[in-house]
Amino acid sequence: MSNLDLVLREARTADGEPVDIGVKGGRIVAIAPRLVCDAPEEPLAGRLVVPGFADTHIHLDKSCLLDRCECHRGTLDEAIAQVAQAKRAFTEEDVYERARRTLEKAILHGTQHMRTHVEVDPRIGLTAFRAIRRLKHDYAWAIDLQICAFPQEGLINDPGTEELLVEACDAGADLIGGCPYTDSDPDGHIARIFDIAGRFDLDIDFHLDFDLDPSWMHLDEVCRQTEAHRRGGRVAVGHVTKLSAVLPNRLASIAARLAAAGVAVTVLPSTDLFLMGRASDHLVPRGVAPAHRLLAAGVTCSIATNNVLNPFTPFGDCSLVRMANLYANCAQLGRPRELASCLDMITRLPAKLMNLADYGIAVGAPADVVVLDAREGAMAVAEIAQPLMGFKRGRKTFARPAAALLRPDAAEPPTHVPARRRS
Repeated sequence: MSNLDLVLREARTADGEPVDIGVKGGRIVAIAPRLVCDAPEEPLAGRLVVPGFADTHIHLDKSCLLDRCECHRGTLDEAIAQVAQAKRAFTEEDVYERARRTLEKAILHGTQHMRTHVEVDPRIGLTAFRAIRRLKHDYAWAIDLQICAFPQEGLINDPGTEELLVEACDAGADLIGGCPYTDSDPDGHIARIFDIAGRFDLDIDFHLDFDLDPSWMHLDEVCRQTEAHRRGGRVAVGHVTKLSAVLPNRLASIAARLAAAGVAVTVLPSTDLFLMGRASDHLVPRGVAPAHRLLAAGVTCSIATNNVLNPFTPFGDCSLVRMANLYANCAQLGRPRELASCLDMITRLPAKLMNLADYGIAVGAPADVVVLDAREGAMAVAEIAQPLMGFKRGRKTFARPAAALLRPDAAEPPTHVPARRRS
């Protein structure tokens, strides 16, 4: 084979056997045990390759805000209020700079597809939207960024917000979000979001059912509207922490409804563990929706980041492998197949949720590849394997050396001189 731009030598795919991957024109054109060609090579020594990670739910615009907020209770209401106050002082350059730092962390941890929710309302206007739209353009060489115009503080109860959402959609938002639990009319909020999505032919992503009271849910109305508007496969919901508090029989029924309606679910382990169960002083509930159980019922599920270094989540390094490991811990998943499914929820399944047409390690697909310091998927999650390098459309976008022990040479004198004994 000739005229290749790049060959990844001895790359271990999910199938388990090392292969060579040939790249030309930004796409994978060959996968074989041994490619004979004269082209630049990257020796991988049997390390695992995966398609670039996909983060379906993050808030770039309000990351890195810890120095501007003062939180004492650690509750969802407090986090919303603190960020609402802080964002009044946001400028386009400020949002861009904070989001840039967070996005670069994500890229260095292997994320190559991302959906970011961006707040739009009369306080912030389109300031954050414009900043993230610039970021999307500036970092297109490393990551494909979807912008979700999002009304965090409500819609029906917040005059002027709907007009701004429409303006954002008209200005190029990739999809629209909703947050009915902050609205005085949750069902009206859901209905308006579906109407705007229909007008612009956009996918929808709701923040939903973000507490531990299972006696009522907005999920029912979202499923109903999805079916009524024939939007199956184009609607996702995030958090749905109520699902961690329902009995098994009811969970099975809800899972069947989600699968039938075509509504996908994103779980956000770091944020949900931090915010949920604050009223409990013992036997504190985890508050993380059981994605693996929904997945078994045919629901498309993903694991994502949500917030980074702000009142909603005062930590985070944007590593989706770490997030998959965290989910496995709190869901008590330890068998190899279970751990492999967690890797699926940061690769193949979020790509399906985001309706990415071209995705995967396959001939004809874009050469969007991440190399992990692991030999197979389950252990990558178990050990929080580090991404060693990434390629976006065949171009290397980041690299880090594998950790190595620096053993002393036996022939060298010791560097430590023992203290003399007293005579």
